[in-house]
Amino acid sequence: MTLTRHYLLCIAAATVTVLALPVTGSAQNYPSRPVRIIVSFPTGGASDTVARILASSLSEQIRQPVIVDARPGGSGVIGVEIAKNALPDGYTLLLATVNTFALLPAFKPKLPYDPDKDFVALSRVASGSDVMAVHPSLAVATVADLVKLAKARPGQLNYGSSGNGTAQHLGGEMFNLLAGVKTVHVPYKGVVLALNDLFAGQLQFIIASPIFVMPHAKTGRIKVIATTGAKRNPLLPELPTVADVLPGFEMTAWQGMVVPAKTPAVIVNKLHAEIVKALRSPEVRELLAKQANTAHAESPAEFTAFIKAERERFTRIAGQVNITLD
Repeated sequence: MTLTRHYLLCIAAATVTVLALPVTGSAQNYPSRPVRIIVSFPTGGASDTVARILASSLSEQIRQPVIVDARPGGSGVIGVEIAKNALPDGYTLLLATVNTFALLPAFKPKLPYDPDKDFVALSRVASGSDVMAVHPSLAVATVADLVKLAKARPGQLNYGSSGNGTAQHLGGEMFNLLAGVKTVHVPYKGVVLALNDLFAGQLQFIIASPIFVMPHAKTGRIKVIATTGAKRNPLLPELPTVADVLPGFEMTAWQGMVVPAKTPAVIVNKLHAEIVKALRSPEVRELLAKQANTAHAESPAEFTAFIKAERERFTRIAGQVNITLD
């Protein structure tokens, strides 16, 4: 009996060792096939653009194709769920955003994912303030002018966003709160659709990424009056901030890279090193700057702490603004 038991234990141990070999081997040989980055918002959007800049550099570094996979829907929830349920093998990454990892968890606690438990943070990638733009027919040249107009026409000014619970939606409600006005939120399935209605005069103002807004401002189709960060955007230094008129206003869009929980540490470390290398390259930093973004190369601990701080900030704001998410 003793010999038999000893024999069975040896067989079991050997089996575990053999089963573990492919996992260890695959981690050590990583990457050996294409890698995908899931983006939770439409192709051509700000997040998609940031992901493609990083993907191009990573592909050259790791000598494997890095594919950007846009999975929009549900204010970003659909793409996050897909990434959460992917194999934790390093071949599926997620571009986390201020919307999906800070705003939605603050305003809608019952989500089908947990940013802390379901993912491992690698590094913030980019951040940049949005801009506030108005239709040129409005007698508005500054944020103060917009506040004055909104007070004179309560409930008559519409603003658009790329969806409920997005940073742009919150920005509009923060404007309402701090200015003491009432404007109406109109959600769209993408910023391009919202811009089209702004051009047509169906919207009076919008908060959106500079990469979509600034080209049209140059042609006179819309008028940009401010940026949304706490301080002036160094890439758009000529523009004042909303906070200059409404102290406390701050809305900065950011993106970062995460992987599903239980991804092997050796792969996490490899990915982090490659992402930081890309973000420190002059080429990537310049490309991001052209999109009015600042590059960030952070440790996993730094990015994790940043996400937590952002979520706590928005949780405090949640009780003050008029946002209801189904």
